[in-house]
Amino acid sequence: LPSVLVRDRLLANPRLTGPVDTPAEGSVLPDTYDFAVGSTRAAALKHMQAAMTAELATLWAGRKPATVVKTPAEAVTLASIVEKETARGSERRVVAGVYSNRLRQGMKLDADPTVIYPITGGKPLGRRILKSELARDTGYNTYLKAGLPKGPIANPGRAAIAAVLDPAPTQALYFVADGTGGHVFATTLAEQNANVAKWFTLRRARGEM
Repeated sequence: LPSVLVRDRLLANPRLTGPVDTPAEGSVLPDTYDFAVGSTRAAALKHMQAAMTAELATLWAGRKPATVVKTPAEAVTLASIVEKETARGSERRVVAGVYSNRLRQGMKLDADPTVIYPITGGKPLGRRILKSELARDTGYNTYLKAGLPKGPIANPGRAAIAAVLDPAPTQALYFVADGTGGHVFATTLAEQNANVAKWFTLRRARGEM
C-alpha cells in the first residue's frame, strides 16, 4: 500500500479527526487497525508507524543467512518491490529469491513497479509503460541501474518483509506474468524469452495488444 493511499484512507475515515500528512514511504505497517471515534489522524498514523518499527525489528532479528539485504531499510525497499510484483502469498519468497539472485550477480532488477512509482506516486498507472519512461533516470528506475532503488515504492506488509529476509532457495533469475495472476519463473534468458513470447501471444488472443 503506497503512502499516498494511506493518507487518502485516513482522510476519508469519518471516525477520525484533524489533518494528516503523507507519511514517508515504507514507514507504515499495512494491517487492520481499530481506532476510537474522535481519534486524530495524526495519532492514528503515528500508531501505524510504530507498528512498522516494532514489526521490522522483530523480523530483522530473525533474518536468515540467505538474505541479500544489509540493513532494515534495504529490507523494506526490496520488500516493497516484492509486494508490488505479486499478490500471491505462495510466490513472495520465490520472487524475493529471484531478486536476491540478481542483486548478488550485479544484475539490474528490471522491476516495472520501480518505473511506475515516480510517475504516479504509488497509484495505479492504468496503461502500459512507455519506452521513454523506461529510459528515465528517476532514482527508482531499476531498468537503468543495478542495485536497489533509492527508497521504498510502497509500504510492504509482514509477509513481503519476511520473504526478503528468508528468500526461497531458487536458481531462477527471471519471471513474467502467466496470465492467471501468477508468474512463471526461468533460470536462463532463453527460457525467459520463450515465456515472454507465450505471455504476449496470450495477451494478443485476449485483445490486450
